[in-house]
Amino acid sequence: MDSFTNPSYPYPVTRHATYAKNGMVATSQPLASQAGLEILKKGGNAIDAAIATAACLTVVEPTSNGIGGDAFALVWTKGKLHGLNASGRSPQNISIDAVKEKGHETIPTHGWIPVTVPGAPGAWAELSERFGKLPLTEVLQPAITYAEEGFPISPTLGKFWARGYEVFKERLTDEVFENWFKTFAPKGRAPKIGEIWSSPDHAKTLRAIAETKGASFYKGELAEKIAAFSEENGGFLTADDLAAYKPDWVDPIQVNYRGYDVWEIPPNGQGIIALQALNILKGFTFNEKESVDTYHKQIEAIKLAFADGQKHVTEEDAMHHTTADILSEAYAETRRKLITDKALLPEAGEPNSSGTVYLATADGEGNMVSFIQSNYMGFGSGLVVPGTGIALQNRGHNFSMDPDHVNALAGGKRTYHTIIPGFLTKDDSPVGPFGVMGGFMQPQGHVQVMMNTIDFNLNPQAALDAPRWQWLKEKQVEVENRFPHHLAQGLADKGHKIQIQLEPNSFGRGQIIWRDQETGILIGGTESRTDGSVSAW
Repeated sequence: MDSFTNPSYPYPVTRHATYAKNGMVATSQPLASQAGLEILKKGGNAIDAAIATAACLTVVEPTSNGIGGDAFALVWTKGKLHGLNASGRSPQNISIDAVKEKGHETIPTHGWIPVTVPGAPGAWAELSERFGKLPLTEVLQPAITYAEEGFPISPTLGKFWARGYEVFKERLTDEVFENWFKTFAPKGRAPKIGEIWSSPDHAKTLRAIAETKGASFYKGELAEKIAAFSEENGGFLTADDLAAYKPDWVDPIQVNYRGYDVWEIPPNGQGIIALQALNILKGFTFNEKESVDTYHKQIEAIKLAFADGQKHVTEEDAMHHTTADILSEAYAETRRKLITDKALLPEAGEPNSSGTVYLATADGEGNMVSFIQSNYMGFGSGLVVPGTGIALQNRGHNFSMDPDHVNALAGGKRTYHTIIPGFLTKDDSPVGPFGVMGGFMQPQGHVQVMMNTIDFNLNPQAALDAPRWQWLKEKQVEVENRFPHHLAQGLADKGHKIQIQLEPNSFGRGQIIWRDQETGILIGGTESRTDGSVSAW
């Protein structure tokens, strides 16, 4: 752990890593991280703090997540790492033919067709029931208070809210989207930076979830409102779909990377892509971070892993190749051999059988949580259930309309999912939670942050601050404006089509908390590309 405290790196310091003893919460919104810290100080543990922070983020960062979204969690407690898959399934009565009958050859981005069962409220209830110390009514109170009393819009939030509003104003003209505008643009526009916004309906919904331990959302009054709204507007989602939902506890998957175990949630999440890329990369030696060769190999490994993920990854039971096949040492060697001195066009191999929010919490008892939650594509489907403040996700957009594709749309199925929490251990002891939110940037961010940490000994804040790149498709790669230009030119010379991206949020938003294995001291880093905050004591 001492190796991760090196503060020296060749980038402008935006902030220093945060150190604390008793507890820490790292997330993209200061009010949410403070809500988590408040719960820790009231006697809650890291699990309670994660739930409080997640619920608060549905209020104070609705551009990225909501009550109607999905969630995943990795929880270290009592000497073991637990995984929770709280992604929702498609409606039982949806199918490729049914979508085509409605006049669609592809799955639309907005409206009822891409809506899947929301898993986030189930995640909160499940985590609280199994590992929490405080009652859910107390844990969700900070979020309820912000929803009722309002809060001032922060800078990054205001920018993305305005952007989302302009897109929705142009595209979402049907009456079914009216409640989104009533909820998120009550004055006929997006709220401005510094302006107070509140959502009393949101507060009532959170209170109902807290008082019923999530039951109202899936089998009670809230479920009835969601199902009625769907039926009235020709949606596929039914009361039976909601009543049948329950999050799944899963065994996390990992690869060993230079003596550290990097953990992810198994498919249907795309964490397997980050692990496969690291499995490929560990066969190389990297002596210098800021070199063309280092970046070139990182990009090539990600391309190969994504090609496999986009062909092979869906709900685990429906995959043609097992996770073990994809992460095998033999397959990693096969893929590694494809990396040459020039950029390649990635193709999937055949293994042999043998605007998301991310938060991290830790407490003084040794508990640590890696938690991620999203509506997908910012505000999600554009649908808000009347009288509830519930913005529904559009995760079904990731299904394929090709019946022969492994991720083909079908009823009661979980789609390939972009949101992934990460966790790092060494010698069966926790180092800590990490994550980088942001669609298909997420596994790429995980690889970059892990290599910054393990290969190049950067502390959490330095690991997050380092300039990032993002592979888009084929040979196209975006780099941040502050990415060293001589290295960008060197990558272009190897055949990469380099684009300089001026928008920093295109490269994900990360959080990290490490625990020093000798002293127990917590060391946190937060995202400088957004309104990131570490709250600690």
